[in-house]
Amino acid sequence: MNPHSTDMAAAGRQGHAGGGSSSHNSGAVDRHLFGTDGIRGVAGEFPMDRATACAVGRALGSFVSQEHREPAVVIGTDTRESGGWLAPCVAAGLIQQGVRPRFAGVLTTPGVAYLARTGPFAAGVMISASHNPYQDNGIKVLSHTGYKYPDATEHQLEQGLYAVLQAGSDITPARLDPDESLPRQYEDYLASTMPGTLRGLSLVVDCANGAASALAPALFRRLGADVHAICCHPDGRNINLDCGSLHIAGLREETVRHRADLGVAFDGDADRAIFVTRSGKVVDGDGVLLIAARFLRARGVLSGDGQQPCVVATVMSNLGLEQALAAEGIRLLRTPVGDKYVLEEMLRAGAVLGGEQSGHVIFLHQATTGDGILTALRVLEAMLAAGADLETLTAGMNLYPQILLNVRLQRKLSLSDMPAVQEEIRVAEEALATSGRVLVRPSGTEPLFRVMVEGQDRNQVERYANCIAQAIAREVNGAGP
Repeated sequence: MNPHSTDMAAAGRQGHAGGGSSSHNSGAVDRHLFGTDGIRGVAGEFPMDRATACAVGRALGSFVSQEHREPAVVIGTDTRESGGWLAPCVAAGLIQQGVRPRFAGVLTTPGVAYLARTGPFAAGVMISASHNPYQDNGIKVLSHTGYKYPDATEHQLEQGLYAVLQAGSDITPARLDPDESLPRQYEDYLASTMPGTLRGLSLVVDCANGAASALAPALFRRLGADVHAICCHPDGRNINLDCGSLHIAGLREETVRHRADLGVAFDGDADRAIFVTRSGKVVDGDGVLLIAARFLRARGVLSGDGQQPCVVATVMSNLGLEQALAAEGIRLLRTPVGDKYVLEEMLRAGAVLGGEQSGHVIFLHQATTGDGILTALRVLEAMLAAGADLETLTAGMNLYPQILLNVRLQRKLSLSDMPAVQEEIRVAEEALATSGRVLVRPSGTEPLFRVMVEGQDRNQVERYANCIAQAIAREVNGAGP
């Protein structure tokens, strides 16, 4: 086995969010609705239907009522049209349990986490499917500490919501009026983390027509930056549509055209950020982790697990990041994909910095979740402190060619059911030896298998990635990827 290869058993622990039968009355309570990022599915279908949303509210309300007197729960949404009816259904379930919902309106996931942690709230609920298209939606549940609930608590909530669905009840959606003071509290906090102003800096900001559409441009302008905002006119259906952190062609074009100091793209709920330099070079989460690690270590706050300073990332992070950090005496600790796993390892190791290549970056001394806007502020702070541009700050990281392919599933199988795929993986690992990595895993948020192959030779990497993806497609769907 290639020493850099993924532990397939660990990767396989990440189930498909939103799975399970479409029936509410099957009685099974051991099916896992919570994936790596809450419950997710097609809006209007189980588990993103009105009955289940109300049941989530009732289950959460019952849970928090056991630990808090007269509890309140803060609710936020992104800009999907389905959030307009999902949030009132969750609120209705809370009210049925004697819990007061307070509605923050459109707000980012890290914004809801901040309010849950700092406000008079027993928990927080975010209605969002993050980077998914508008047809999907999700429910993320956060504790009063600002962290996602542990697996055991999520399982308890699942049992409660199934019990509610089995019993059945009338659903009268609650009336929710946004409390505009709540997003303002979060904006004030973000502004307070910036030690100076952004005067003299020009930014292009792509808000993915999502939760950051009003907040991010206003904050950067408040701090003095010259801001050109794009994709910040949500209509309920254009969230993440050819824009945001997964589709950065428009951001690159605008950043180069405006000769801006930096371009940044958020996803639908703004818990991740991807950057573009003035010349159009893309800087992903790996590049941000390198910049932030250098910045925090220079200030003596890059902690570790007692051996040396460390950064936590996932198995997806490029070998180039690991080597660049090692050259500066910083260890990289890897986890399965998912920011919840990154956070767990950060807490275990005593690390203050961790994240994902996809742009989730956690600054644990300032936030409990990945926060795209906070990440942008830290990158800008590092640029100003060094008097250097973004491209200069990522010098010294030589990225290995890395190919990522997705194979959509028509039926669910595990790697243990696919010997032909396992053979393709074995062949690739032997060929790459110690100079590359192979990762094949089910997505934690979509019905996909994800294939990643990394190595020094791009042609070789592409060949093995395609062979593995085609083998999966034949096994699962009887066709090509």
